[in-house]
Amino acid sequence: MKIFLVGLPGCGKTTLGKQIAEKLNLVFIDLDLEIEKTETKTVQQIFSESGESAFRVIESKTLKELCLSKTDFVMATGGGAACFFDNMATMNQAGKTIFIHVPVDEIILRLNKQNLEERPMFRNLNPQQLKEKLELLLSERITFYQKAQLKFMGTKISAEEIVHSLKD
Repeated sequence: MKIFLVGLPGCGKTTLGKQIAEKLNLVFIDLDLEIEKTETKTVQQIFSESGESAFRVIESKTLKELCLSKTDFVMATGGGAACFFDNMATMNQAGKTIFIHVPVDEIILRLNKQNLEERPMFRNLNPQQLKEKLELLLSERITFYQKAQLKFMGTKISAEEIVHSLKD
């Protein structure tokens, strides 16, 4: 089984993905890290050197290649991966998609505990700008995220409840 986690940056895709993979005895893949391996550049470098549109092409190509692999996995996608090209349809065809829908205010609390320099989209934003940026991203991306086969909403989404739903 291939499982894809989608949602805004900071919603917990990586944390939950690792826990789900462990519980299901599957490989965990972080799509951004896979891109960094194949491109031998960080996501930030790709964004700054080539721009977002070039990154989205690489992201889609990498996603499609992983979907075609024989390996089962749990993947944390980047926040925008579901929203470009036909990536959401690709993921829905390849396996199970899960939308992790965490309120913007909770994401802000989580992001404030991290180094925002590692997130090119949020670097140099003050708290009000961060909130506005996340609300804008959600409004632009929600229609893509809603195409996920399973949806979990709240501030306390657990790997256990996701695994339970996958087994139903």
